[in-house]
Amino acid sequence: MDAFEKVRTKLETQPQEEYEIINAEVKHGGFVYYQEGCCLVRSKDEEADSDNYEVLFNLEELKLDQPFIDCIRVAPDEKYVAAKIRTEDSEASTCIVVKLSDQPVMEASFPNVSSFEWVKDEEDEDVLFYTFQRNLRCHDVYRATFGENKRNERFYTEKDPSYFVFLYLTKDSRFLTINIMNKTTSEVWLIDGLSPWDPPVLIQKRIHGVLYYVEHRDDELYILTNVGEPTEFKLMRTAADTPAIMNWDLFFTMKRNTKVVDLDMFKDHCVLFLKHSNLLYVNVIGLADDSVRSLKLPPWACGFIMDTNSDPKNCPFQLCSPIRPPKYYTYKFAEGKLFEETGHEDPITKTSRVLRLEAKSKDGRSVPMTIFHKTDSEDLQKKPLLVHVYGAYGMDLKMNFRPERRALVDDGWILAYCHVRGGGELGLQWHADGRLTKKLNGLADLEACIKTLHDQGFSQPSLTTLTAFSAGGVLVGALCNSNPELLRAVTMEAPFLDVLNTMMDTTLPLTLEELEEWGNPSSDEKHKNYIKRYCPYQNIKPQHYPSVHITAYENDERVPLKGIVNYTEKLKEAVTEHAKDSGEGYQAPNIILDIQPGGNHVIEDSHKKITAQIKFLYEELGLDSTGVFETLKKYVKF
Repeated sequence: MDAFEKVRTKLETQPQEEYEIINAEVKHGGFVYYQEGCCLVRSKDEEADSDNYEVLFNLEELKLDQPFIDCIRVAPDEKYVAAKIRTEDSEASTCIVVKLSDQPVMEASFPNVSSFEWVKDEEDEDVLFYTFQRNLRCHDVYRATFGENKRNERFYTEKDPSYFVFLYLTKDSRFLTINIMNKTTSEVWLIDGLSPWDPPVLIQKRIHGVLYYVEHRDDELYILTNVGEPTEFKLMRTAADTPAIMNWDLFFTMKRNTKVVDLDMFKDHCVLFLKHSNLLYVNVIGLADDSVRSLKLPPWACGFIMDTNSDPKNCPFQLCSPIRPPKYYTYKFAEGKLFEETGHEDPITKTSRVLRLEAKSKDGRSVPMTIFHKTDSEDLQKKPLLVHVYGAYGMDLKMNFRPERRALVDDGWILAYCHVRGGGELGLQWHADGRLTKKLNGLADLEACIKTLHDQGFSQPSLTTLTAFSAGGVLVGALCNSNPELLRAVTMEAPFLDVLNTMMDTTLPLTLEELEEWGNPSSDEKHKNYIKRYCPYQNIKPQHYPSVHITAYENDERVPLKGIVNYTEKLKEAVTEHAKDSGEGYQAPNIILDIQPGGNHVIEDSHKKITAQIKFLYEELGLDSTGVFETLKKYVKF
């Protein structure tokens, strides 16, 4: 939903210094709006890095525990600014609207806002459109005005509980799009940015299995969609006044095994950010002559960080990897060249190596892997290995910079990222081949990846660990049941482990939304029997297991704590039963459930969690953790 949201990372020139991630920063007019301490502030663009800023709102007035700004939107004429405020321990959010004047004042606040955008009506009045989220479901769209003509009204409600709604303002601010989606199908309505009170216009009624997203330029709609064969994303276009699907003309097709990460529209160019065969590319399409320039990006790069940018002459973005902080790049349209940020070169480029390998899965499919290790490591077979997996919802395995991963590589660890089916790394078909009654493909892929790593001399089972969060826990838990001998230890965060019982409980907020991914065991016996084959909770049995460390959150609405507790108790019972039959010399694995307070789903930057997980891994492998924590202190304050 926030694919175009800017996430800026400011780094000191020396890698020994801390890094700081700023969650929201927006440039509008001659100002930059951002969070400074516990305040929403703005400063003149040329003074953005100085202490000369204007305080617009103090977040402490909301009486929240450690609030932070997640998203900022500025009204077109800068009369108002809206900001979404969250806390680390909850997914709940508050949207505040601040009137910009000599003495800024909070004009309004709205609870549980998901997405929001400003437009200006025919009377030059600012209108805020926003979506309201209840129990993780986002079905209602509201619009509000402020000042003398204050009003707040709901004007759209989605009736199908398996869909959610989010708002996106086209790059040229000409149209506000209402995007109604589930995991496989979408529908988009247009709100005229010049006449926001007029009824929205439907682009194309939802067709099962058809996804599409919309941009606008010069009275034409550019539509990223999977309609037609092959069922991968392609770029189409049509006149804005004839938006229906029969008028869509094919404009640009992607290569096979390509994931469209993002799209950015400029006055004379369209820029596609792509992942092809596990490598990153930028395609620059000239809209005047339909020319295409494809740029292969540095092989160390594993992910994009998009930059909200209003400069029509340049396209800036950042590249990152799990062990390398983000680095700025800018494509300049006039020169037709890509320029990289100059300055201090991170020493990790010389002290580490990134490899891209493939494993052959059970059915012969090639599964990509990304591996990191120190350049000077000798005898990699004796080095500890941390494997990462996700494989669900068509989402890529997260490969953003993490200081704890950097510290592990510095301490001699091998990191392996397995891009199994069910994820999105090779496009939409890669996801389709790992969902519903093909979910076991992801498990076979993960098993093949780990065996391939061992066969090629990367670590060994007694030094191999596996980690995942949320839905990635399905594959991790399934592998622990089917091939525990491949692993020594496992860490999971907010893991989804009881698929069958969860998907049969329609009172849970996300069950209906998730049917396209896992199936409907309540009404489909085929789905029920298939889920039983891989569901981690259902397949626990008395046998040897790797040691397991689970971090869960007390009020997590996405993955209920009850399922995790039931899994842990059943696993402990199986381990105890197996230990009784294994004799006196048998050393049972450690099964640890760490329940943290709060209602967030995953807290990526929790120092307590990071410390506990690293300590667990080192103790299970019999390694000294002194060095890794000393290294980690260079990047993160504990």
